[in-house]
Amino acid sequence: MPKMKSKRGAAKRFRVRGSGSIKRAGAYKRHILTKKSTKRKRQMRRRSGVDQTNTAAIRAMLPYSS
Repeated sequence: MPKMKSKRGAAKRFRVRGSGSIKRAGAYKRHILTKKSTKRKRQMRRRSGVDQTNTAAIRAMLPYSS
C-alpha cells in the first residue's frame, strides 16, 4: 500500500508539539500594521494552540505527525 500524503498547505501552517497539541501562527499580522498598537503587535508574535474542536480535522490532514 502506498504512503499517505499529507496536505501540503496544512503541513506548512501547523506543527505538532511534543505533548501532542498542535500549534499555529496567529492572524492579523501581515499588513495594515500602522494602525495597530505596539502592544497588540508584540502579543501577536506568540504562537497559539489549535482549538480542540479542530484538532481531529488537522490530524487527518497530517497523517504522520502524531
